[in-house]
Amino acid sequence: MSNFKEELRKVEAFAFDVDGVLSNQTMPLHPGGEPMRTVNIKDGYALQLAVKKEYPIAIITGGKTEAVKKRFTSLGITDIYLGSYIKKEDFEDFIFKYDLDPENVLYMGDDLPDYEVMKMVGFPTCPADAVTEIKQISKYISNLNGGEGCVRDIIEQVLRLHNKWMDGDAFHW
Repeated sequence: MSNFKEELRKVEAFAFDVDGVLSNQTMPLHPGGEPMRTVNIKDGYALQLAVKKEYPIAIITGGKTEAVKKRFTSLGITDIYLGSYIKKEDFEDFIFKYDLDPENVLYMGDDLPDYEVMKMVGFPTCPADAVTEIKQISKYISNLNGGEGCVRDIIEQVLRLHNKWMDGDAFHW
């Protein structure tokens, strides 16, 4: 079996859950009933850099708020699946759109709705505070919790392996 870095080198695309991955697990509710998420700026920086480097990126979330869509659209992400009831279906749409081999896709999830997709990809990953079942199928568990830089952690590792981290694109948004 190959080692972690050799497998990570094969990553050609990313897909991420939102709640518990790109935002933390505690959310205040807006007076209108909508959840208000906190996101990590360093995760956002890494996402926009990966977009500049032409990695396909999908956001696949059960959440339905326009704030989520606005946040990730502002980073250049175009494949945003809101209200994803069956994440596997949206993931299949994403890989079909870009003609991707699931073996070359990294997915980061934290809870049971992510399980099926994580079993499909070549590189399932999770934050430190993911549920046990997700940790058990992950090839990499970040030392950072959801919403606290775990997405930056894994994107940075991939871009460094591909020699796409510290170049001219890295120094501006």
